[in-house]
Amino acid sequence: MARYLKPAIVFALLMPWCWLAYRVYLETLQTGAGLGADPVEGLIHYLGEWSLIVLLSAFSVTPLSRQFKWPMLIRSRRLIGVVAFVFVAVHTLVFAIFYAELKWSIFLREVVERPYITLGMASVVILMLLTLTSTRGWQRRLGRRWKQLHRWVYLAVPLALLHLLWLRKDGYTDVFIYSLWAAVMAAERIHHWRGGRREKQSRLAKASVSI
Repeated sequence: MARYLKPAIVFALLMPWCWLAYRVYLETLQTGAGLGADPVEGLIHYLGEWSLIVLLSAFSVTPLSRQFKWPMLIRSRRLIGVVAFVFVAVHTLVFAIFYAELKWSIFLREVVERPYITLGMASVVILMLLTLTSTRGWQRRLGRRWKQLHRWVYLAVPLALLHLLWLRKDGYTDVFIYSLWAAVMAAERIHHWRGGRREKQSRLAKASVSI
């Protein structure tokens, strides 16, 4: 099963891009079934939604590998995380091209003046740092600080969720589903951390008694 897992994950990660390419193709044919009434807005929303889905998938790797006893799943964590950042980067690039016209003054003004964009960009910066330092080389260079740095994902996820919540004008079903997903994965981490603390305290108590 292990040898099929990574190809299956790669296939799953490629599907949103294939579907996007198909929708862009339909848009060029002007069939009305492409990216919607406003193609640029449809493209940005599509990329933003899949950015969050893949980010939450990366956030779920460790809890799922523990709960289902799938240690091989951990090997795909970096791949999923990098693809999440690619979605985020393209999402940001499309905004910079079509809304900010690749002008830093307009881009920065939008980031400063629109709170939901501020939250989104904060998440982008965190994910960029995590992606750049996700290699084994950076892990060796940073040592213990590497884990501390990569805990910033606990901030990137809620920032992305708040970005989506603030952006929504009506209908919060997707926000609720994504928030519940994130909350369940966070709860598993807290449960595991508490279990580790109790186990450590139990070992220390036994050691003190034996002394």
